[in-house]
Amino acid sequence: GYRKPTAVFVHGFLTVDGKKMSKSRGTFINAATWLQYLNPEYLRYYLAAKLGSGVEDLDLNLDDFIARVNADLVGKVVNIASRCAGFIQKGFDGMLSAECSEPQMMTSFQEVGSEIATYYEQREYSKAMRAVMTLADRANQYIAEKQPWALAKIDKHAPEVQTICSTGINLFRLVMIYLKPVLPKMTEQAELFLNVQPLRWSDLDAKLLNHKINAFIPLMSRVEQAKVDAMVEKTAAEAALTAAENVPPLNLVSVLASPLTDEPLMSEIQYADFAKVDLRVARIVHAEHVEGADKLLRLKLDLGLNADGHPVLRTVFSGIKSAYQPEQLIGRLTVMVANLQARKMKFGMSEGMVLAAGPGGVEGKDIWLLTPDSGAQPGMRII
Repeated sequence: GYRKPTAVFVHGFLTVDGKKMSKSRGTFINAATWLQYLNPEYLRYYLAAKLGSGVEDLDLNLDDFIARVNADLVGKVVNIASRCAGFIQKGFDGMLSAECSEPQMMTSFQEVGSEIATYYEQREYSKAMRAVMTLADRANQYIAEKQPWALAKIDKHAPEVQTICSTGINLFRLVMIYLKPVLPKMTEQAELFLNVQPLRWSDLDAKLLNHKINAFIPLMSRVEQAKVDAMVEKTAAEAALTAAENVPPLNLVSVLASPLTDEPLMSEIQYADFAKVDLRVARIVHAEHVEGADKLLRLKLDLGLNADGHPVLRTVFSGIKSAYQPEQLIGRLTVMVANLQARKMKFGMSEGMVLAAGPGGVEGKDIWLLTPDSGAQPGMRII
């Protein structure tokens, strides 16, 4: 009674510094390890800044990660609020101006909301982040051009200082609305600073006028190289520990009961003797039980075509009945001794031997038929 999905959203793999995530190489970063050293919102922003709607791989380049987070989130976004908040607190007891000094700029920031919303809906998160950072750049440029710090030196209570910084705070508020889907925790802190209810997309058209804000609190600190290095070292140490724990301990009982103790290596032979054995890849085209035989299966093996283009088929009786059902074997590749002299048996003529390993066990189930790797073809010689 459930409808089928209208879409399935996927993306590529995540690599670390250009390498596939691997526990053995220490590039498989556990979330718990990350949280010991770094803010998770750093990673949320970095991935959003690189993620699109396609299936391309994403690379967590740690040097680029540090530079981008510090430049964008701290150097641009947080910087808007930190540059303005102090002047509002010191000169106006936290009260924003009653009017907006740059209504056209404010409107242009609000109008970009539909574009950014479309990017989110289309899962073009990197485009959304670029659009937001463009706004952050414009806000910082506006503050730099107006230089409220220079005006405040003359008169910290000057109305122009209040309107410039109030505009900056309002621009910051819009930027945080756009970033809230990616940075929910940072937005919560911004809401406390702005002294507002939880920000919503529908709040874009509103402005904070004649509104009292709280004292500025640090919204996000810079990513420290030392903490990144410590996380990488901890990850490598965890990988080494895991590798050590996965080394199987020496088990004296298993050593004493190894296959070589039951069946020691046979005496050496000359290569010329071994070369006489013609081992070939064969495909099992038919398998069946042998009436009256407790251990045997009758196999029909295909060795491919001979020089005349005729198929070469061999019948072999193999004592693997206790380990395999006939239907399990049909179509499977195996290895056979192709030049073994045919032997007449009670149940018929056996024209070779297939290779299997294992002791057989009490019930004869510990038998494993040898199978060549993928790509092998019937008739190929084992060399």
